[in-house]
Amino acid sequence: MSLGVDFVELLPVNAFNGTHNWGYDGVLWYAVHEGYGGPAAYQRFVDACHQAGIGVIQDVVYNHLGPSGNYLPEFGPYLSEAAGNTWGSSLNLDGPDSDPVRRHIIDNALMWLDEYHVDGLRLDAVHALRDDRATHLLEEMAGEVAALSAFSGRPLTLIAESDLNDPRLITPAEAGGYGLDAQWSDDFHHAVHVALTGETTGYYADFAPLGALAKVLTHGYFHDGTFSSFRGRSHGRPIDRQRMPAWRLVVGSQNHDQIGNRAIGDRLTGTLDAGQLAIAATLTLLGPFTPMLFMGEEWGATTPWQFFTSHPEPELGAATATGRISEFARMGWDPALVPDPQDPETFTRSRLDWDEAERPGPARMLGLYRRLAELRRDVPSFTEPRLDRVGVDFDAAGSWLRLVRGSTEIVVNLAADARRMPVGTGAVLLDFGTDGPALLSREDDGSVLLAPHSVLVLAEASS
Repeated sequence: MSLGVDFVELLPVNAFNGTHNWGYDGVLWYAVHEGYGGPAAYQRFVDACHQAGIGVIQDVVYNHLGPSGNYLPEFGPYLSEAAGNTWGSSLNLDGPDSDPVRRHIIDNALMWLDEYHVDGLRLDAVHALRDDRATHLLEEMAGEVAALSAFSGRPLTLIAESDLNDPRLITPAEAGGYGLDAQWSDDFHHAVHVALTGETTGYYADFAPLGALAKVLTHGYFHDGTFSSFRGRSHGRPIDRQRMPAWRLVVGSQNHDQIGNRAIGDRLTGTLDAGQLAIAATLTLLGPFTPMLFMGEEWGATTPWQFFTSHPEPELGAATATGRISEFARMGWDPALVPDPQDPETFTRSRLDWDEAERPGPARMLGLYRRLAELRRDVPSFTEPRLDRVGVDFDAAGSWLRLVRGSTEIVVNLAADARRMPVGTGAVLLDFGTDGPALLSREDDGSVLLAPHSVLVLAEASS
């Protein structure tokens, strides 16, 4: 039985030095890594996905080049000496002789879409693109991709990974924006993560109140001009809740970054029970945004996803490990727990155990995800694009939250004991608790008693 996934998104596949890594150290943007089978294997993969009715989103990295095997600077001013980012030198997007550099990037984006027939690109860390030109690289790229889409007669999508919380990225060009189709929203992840785990270190600190989750569900961004303690300054700007469709924000409760950039690469299954995982899944799939799942999440995979590399140069491998340790220190995690990225076992541990999905607990979780996907397809309220039509009630002391979407409502009990909360009178569409049903009792006064760590979805919300 299909899960109902429409697209599969791949980490970068361009060539890099070594046998395996996450793909963000690529140096040959126009080549598919030979360890993956090269260009012919990639084309077969895309064709197979399309034959199965699944689109392909390809992750691409244009904000830096990997440190090993990068010879582009020998052929021209591809890198900017004036600006850098977390991963090394930035690309020369606005300096002298930057026109060919921009052409090199845009032509690469068009290559994936045109020659390999992928359906969209996820643009890695666009906040690290240093570009002071009047027409930003992203705006120029969006225009050319739109032209290719019109010529080819098929929709082509650009999705930004951005921590800017700037809606101009996803505002159409005719309205003065960059014209990208969507962006990842880390604020959703952080708010859900904190509400369920209670972690408040590092960038999670501002998301501690349950009101942070309520704001994200109704406003898209949490930081929309508010003070960010992690950054030490105000951050973001508001979304126009009437005009900006909520589907332009891509959200997930887990992804490769938020898992892999933890000290031991542990998934939510390492700390949460089945009911809490169900809450995360329901808010992701039935919330107002475009949902994204991380591989194995749908059955509650327990295998870690750790940061792994295979740099042939010993000194580069050692520097990578040292850098990871210093990075985790800021989050307050024990450096002694950080696995060596160069250790082959780090890579091996990160592979999925597909047999897990057949066990009773994971099979029940997989059934939940299938039911959520069905509801998203069958109930119009769950694809309503207007953020200003989303309603949220919550009780921080009572640890419960009620999300109203059109004629439906979602109620979650975040507490470790049973809680009573007000709801409408509609029929039950979904009922899931850690060890059984969420609904323990229903009263005539319009309230329900929900089991600990549980979620209930009702067909009709009372006004």
